[in-house]
Amino acid sequence: MLSRKNKIILIKFVSLFSVVRGYNIPIIVLAQYLSAIFILAPEKRALSILLDFDLFIIVFASSLTIASGYIINNFYDSQKDLINRPNKSMLDRLVSQKTKLNVYFGLNFIVVFLSIFVSWRAFLFFSVYIFLIWYYSHRIKKYPIIGNLTAAFLAILPFFAILLYYKNLYGVIFGHAVFLFLLLLIREMIKDLENIKGDLANDYKTIPIIYGEAISKKIITVLTVATIIPIYVLIEVFDVGYMDIYFYSCLIILIFFLLYLWKSDTKNQYLLLHNILKLLIVSGVFCIILINPSLLWHGKKLLMRL
Repeated sequence: MLSRKNKIILIKFVSLFSVVRGYNIPIIVLAQYLSAIFILAPEKRALSILLDFDLFIIVFASSLTIASGYIINNFYDSQKDLINRPNKSMLDRLVSQKTKLNVYFGLNFIVVFLSIFVSWRAFLFFSVYIFLIWYYSHRIKKYPIIGNLTAAFLAILPFFAILLYYKNLYGVIFGHAVFLFLLLLIREMIKDLENIKGDLANDYKTIPIIYGEAISKKIITVLTVATIIPIYVLIEVFDVGYMDIYFYSCLIILIFFLLYLWKSDTKNQYLLLHNILKLLIVSGVFCIILINPSLLWHGKKLLMRL
């Protein structure tokens, strides 16, 4: 049996885990490593990439930065979340705002300290990234369009840290980035529809509040149709191996997504759409392996020799 003190510590740990959305961090770490192995540095052995200490520092620093971003976002959104996510909000409030800020500054200090040992570029990148997350949470997210664009951009920014590390500018990388950016942007706009009550009560100027749900749905429809462009480029122009199965599946799912979107008008229906997009994003991470599964054992150069 746990003592009362240990129970309190455990409860606070669970609360902090909820605040930083600890369940998302491993997915982001996996996505960065898989991107490095299969897209950014396919000529290297997977093991050499996994044992690259500088890369580990970049991935670790990205994870801490994202965690601190969730904290500061939770700090500013505490009143809104009481309306939109009452159950999660009650769990998050088991940790005081002061403790959240202490953890936030502590994580950012660790990130900046570690990035210095990689390079001045890494230091500059993470310093700017931390500032952008804070400025987005503090001010930008309350405004329509620019808030959605910034949120989606910040979500894919950790992958550019890996891109800068490998100094790899292949077009296929930007094809993946554009597709992911569109999915993230659509998800942000679905979240606006899902959180109308809390946003309205806290004076957030989101698209559905200012222009109405119909306009918001039309924009989402245009963005969803626009995903055809990066999917076409990735399948027809570049070689994505067996990952084309994932992209074809996405097209089919997104068709049903749009059909259901125009029938939706309740929070639960928008939540379902939100979860569908999360499923596409997470499954896309695992499907990176389909580009060339043999790279788990061999480098691209080795395969060319065989």
